[in-house]
Amino acid sequence: MVTRHDAPSPEPGNSPPAAYPGQGKLAVRSRRFSFRRAPRWFKITSAVVTVLLIAVIAFGGYWVWRLQSNISSSALGAGGLRTEGPVDDSKDRLQILVLGTDTRSGKNGQFGTTDQSSGYGQSDVMMLLDISADNNHVNVISLPRDLLVDIPACTDNKTGQHYAARPGAMINSAMAEAGIGCAVDTVNKLTGLEVDHFMMADFNAVTELSKAVGGVDVCVSSAVNDPDSGLHLPKGTSQVEGDQALAFLRTRHAFSDGGDLGRIKAQQSFLGSLVRKLKADGTLGNPQKMLGIADTVTKNLTVDDGLASVPALLTIAGRLKNIDPAKVNFITVPNVPAASDPNRLDLDQPAASTFFAALKQSADLSQPAAGAAPSAAPSTEAPKAVYDKALQPITVANGTGVTGRSQEIATLLSSGGFTKLARIQADARPETMVYYGAGFADVAADVAAMFGLPATSIQQVASVQGVQLYAGQDFATGNKPTLPAPKPNDVVSQTAQDQTCQTTNPAG
Repeated sequence: MVTRHDAPSPEPGNSPPAAYPGQGKLAVRSRRFSFRRAPRWFKITSAVVTVLLIAVIAFGGYWVWRLQSNISSSALGAGGLRTEGPVDDSKDRLQILVLGTDTRSGKNGQFGTTDQSSGYGQSDVMMLLDISADNNHVNVISLPRDLLVDIPACTDNKTGQHYAARPGAMINSAMAEAGIGCAVDTVNKLTGLEVDHFMMADFNAVTELSKAVGGVDVCVSSAVNDPDSGLHLPKGTSQVEGDQALAFLRTRHAFSDGGDLGRIKAQQSFLGSLVRKLKADGTLGNPQKMLGIADTVTKNLTVDDGLASVPALLTIAGRLKNIDPAKVNFITVPNVPAASDPNRLDLDQPAASTFFAALKQSADLSQPAAGAAPSAAPSTEAPKAVYDKALQPITVANGTGVTGRSQEIATLLSSGGFTKLARIQADARPETMVYYGAGFADVAADVAAMFGLPATSIQQVASVQGVQLYAGQDFATGNKPTLPAPKPNDVVSQTAQDQTCQTTNPAG
């Protein structure tokens, strides 16, 4: 008879059954330690740790969900061609277009009526944030809203509606019809760069962010009372937040000569002060403070689809948190009053083209721009012409200030196939231009390409017959015009480390 403590014998030819995992030493150990017989302190500690772990996971999950649900997104472009592949946001050079919209819809209705902005709204602020791959150089390039540019043809990604190109339009209107992607395509066309991401904030973002950080220090040279923006400040340094912070950024009449350029300087100063405060308070390294700011910002932020996730935004924030404010350069694109309207602005050429060339080469603007020095020989590899070069009337206007220089330039043109040449003496001018009459746009483009001139150096003039190469002082020697390399002091108006005081407008 088999007792209850004896294991059954295996049948002949069968292997013994596998041991139960609870047998042997493991079973002995499990009997030695039982949670029911554990000390009370151990039970309490275990319960507390478990609750904390669950709370941390739940807290983190809640904030990821909350921030993610705050984010609005839109397409990066509006049909413009892109030649560069996607970048690695964690380590590549990044160019992010930062926009402020003047839309009065939703929470922004308190700042005016909807008829004060059309379509998607105009870009009240337009800045290109350029971050070097090593995070050692950051450029914040302001594009004045009054700047006249050529807006390319754009397609609204939401409706599919196509909008024709608009030459000589204000840059702040680029997104009004076809959306933010059209503003991106316009900046790409203007600068020759390819924007990687965009971030667009509305009026409410400024008021709420300034409150979240506890106010931002600003300085004015004399007291300001601007009824249009509602800005009221005493002379000297004040702390602004909420509606006063927004008024400081939006006023057009309080600073400098009352134009857009004075407002840009105030915006740059405000951002510099904000950067210094965030660094001094340790906000960028404080998770609790950052969550509050992130919640505030994402509620009023629209980004491109590539940035529309919490990890993507955290990647950008991680790259910016350790940057030295002295390495954050604020720059306004070179500009001059527009010939067509003194209340508008044109790019100042050739300074603007030289600046964009330097920026395309490197975020470190202390480096000379590629191609700034003249080449040893002109390129005669112009695009294939559908015309006979020998029959095209080309005039060389000598504005170099060097006697006989037109003959040398004419010889270069002749070697490129343009043999119907005339030479005239002209008033000296700084930069070389190519002018053309009706029907000669393709010839002018080929002449410009031959001498390495940008598209901005080509202009149609009704009084010109054929094509006129107006050689400037930058073409006094060599085979191509010499464009000086920009230096930081030439374009950088201030850094985030500088504490500046805004000059007020006496007439404001």
